[in-house]
Amino acid sequence: MVAKIKIDKPKIPMGLTTASFQDVFSNEEPYLGSSVVESSIVESEQIEKIEFYQVVFRNVTFTDVSFRKIELTDVIFENCDLSNVQLIGSLHRVEFIDCKLIGLNLSDSTLKNVLFTNCNLNLSGFGYGNLKQVAFTTCSLQNADFYDCTFSKIHFHQCELNDANFTGTPLKGIDLSTSTFQRLTVAVENLRGCEVSVEQAVGFATLLELKIKD
Repeated sequence: MVAKIKIDKPKIPMGLTTASFQDVFSNEEPYLGSSVVESSIVESEQIEKIEFYQVVFRNVTFTDVSFRKIELTDVIFENCDLSNVQLIGSLHRVEFIDCKLIGLNLSDSTLKNVLFTNCNLNLSGFGYGNLKQVAFTTCSLQNADFYDCTFSKIHFHQCELNDANFTGTPLKGIDLSTSTFQRLTVAVENLRGCEVSVEQAVGFATLLELKIKD
C-alpha cells in the first residue's frame, strides 16, 4: 500500500449502468457518466474536449485514440490497454490498475489523486505536467519522460525507473529508495533533498564526480 502520502480513491457509486463507449456521443458534448464500459475496443477516435465522470473501464483496448482537453473525474481503468493514447487534460481521483500504458501521453496534463498500480508505463510522457498526490506502485517506467514537471507529494514504490528522464524536475522530498534503475537523466541540482538507498547514492556520486574509497 502507498505510504507517506494519501491518495483519494475514485468515488464510484453502486449499481453503475453498463454502457458502450459510443454513448459519449449521445450528449450535446462528448460525455459519459455513472457507467461501466468493459470487454470492448475503442479505435480511431480523435476527440477534442471530452468528459468521463464516475466511469469504470474494464478490459478495454484503446487503439489510435487521442483525447485532448479531457476531464477524468472518479474513473477507474482496470486491465486496459492505452498504449500510445493521448490523454491531455485533467485527471482527478483516477486509478490505473494492471494496465498496459506503453507510450501513454499525459504531457501538459494536471494529475491529482492518481494511482498507477502494476502498470507498464515504459516510454510514457508526463512532460510539463502538474502532478500532485500521485503514486506509482510496482510499475515499469523505463524511458518514461518527466521533463520539467511540477511534483507535489509524489510516490514511487518498487518501480523500474531505468533511463527515466527527470530533466528540469526538482526531486526534493521524492523517495526513490525502493525503486530500481541503472541510470537516470537528472541534473545534480534537482537531486537535492531526494531520498535514495545507499546503493543508489553510490551511483549518483558519479554525477558529482566523487571518488568513493573503501
